[in-house]
Amino acid sequence: MSPSDIIAIERVDHIGIRVRDFERAMAFYEVFGFTLKHRVDFDAVAIIRNEQGVEINLILNAKEDEPNVLMDVPVKHAGYTHVALRVASVAQTIAVLNAHNIKITQGPVRFGEDGGISVFVRDPDRNVIELRGGNETIDGVTPYQP
Repeated sequence: MSPSDIIAIERVDHIGIRVRDFERAMAFYEVFGFTLKHRVDFDAVAIIRNEQGVEINLILNAKEDEPNVLMDVPVKHAGYTHVALRVASVAQTIAVLNAHNIKITQGPVRFGEDGGISVFVRDPDRNVIELRGGNETIDGVTPYQP
């Protein structure tokens, strides 16, 4: 394909995450440095951002009575499975997660061409978040096994 035949994506602009309860979601995402920028007055959306400019739109209309259908049902549905956020240090990230009693659901695990290390967590609505760092030396890292 020639350059004129493709869409030139420059970066990810923001991430939309559907949640059930705004206050519960904010308490979780504040641990990751996100603060409320504003709540949209024409839709059920709260825009949160961290100091590095990463933006998440919390979509405030998840059903109360169903599991996370992308991750928590026996038959898997097509769709986004997780968001990966880059962190400065996985060791420091693990310490903060532990201090806030946020359970690591997978990892620390090493995979990818860069040898980076990831840990996976779930937000209160069971949305999966990968926290990915560089190639650092920490205890308890396993190689990724699909």
